[in-house]
Amino acid sequence: MGRVENKVAIVTGAASGIGKATALLLAREGASVALTDVSLETGRALASEIEKNGGKARFWLMDVSKEVQVKAVFKDVAGSLGKIDILVNNAGIGGSGKPTDLETEAGWDALMAVNVKGVFFCTKHVIPYMRRGGGGSIINMSSIYGLVGAADAPSYHASKGAVRLMAKTDAMLYAKDRIRVNSVHPGFIRTPLVTNSAESSGNAEETLKYMASLHPLGHIGEPEDVAYGVLYLASDEAAFVTGSELVIDGGYTAR
Repeated sequence: MGRVENKVAIVTGAASGIGKATALLLAREGASVALTDVSLETGRALASEIEKNGGKARFWLMDVSKEVQVKAVFKDVAGSLGKIDILVNNAGIGGSGKPTDLETEAGWDALMAVNVKGVFFCTKHVIPYMRRGGGGSIINMSSIYGLVGAADAPSYHASKGAVRLMAKTDAMLYAKDRIRVNSVHPGFIRTPLVTNSAESSGNAEETLKYMASLHPLGHIGEPEDVAYGVLYLASDEAAFVTGSELVIDGGYTAR
């Protein structure tokens, strides 16, 4: 307990999946958590859940693809909670999954607006607050598909590759400010994004079994598996860790 005691954390896409598990864990370990998401009711419900369990949390409605919203929310978070120590760039969408020759410009742009531009906006607008506080930790949620390829979802894979290299570049740019920037690369995790994808296949049970078989450990991961990795990177335990890739994939990329 207390691994991020007295720190203030922003978690984007906090209403479900990895974002929710991360927010719950950071709060349990002592952080005041600013939850942001486009889902109003589930976001508010999560803040209430954290508060009822003795943690500290508030919810802000925010679309990471809208810079004016990001700037305003981050200003309000810093004003309300006093500082910003941790940013978890978790918000993301899966896109159409269409092959390159069938993807549309609109589909590509919509995915990049959230998965890449959202990380850019949030990082851009958190830097001044972290500088003011003497440092911080930024964690970018990438994917195994920011490390390796697969014959599907090229726009999604391209976005996660961008997130990986954005983390490395920003780690070098802001090291002098004691701001650490790292990326996290989950395998298949039991989130709404993965379960919805399985259901859309027409045979969810078989699809989930296939997904599980891709991992040497033989099963799909849970959101909490990733949340503990984020907690480490957010904490002072990772004081000498920046520009790194934390792979949490059940052995997928070891093949």
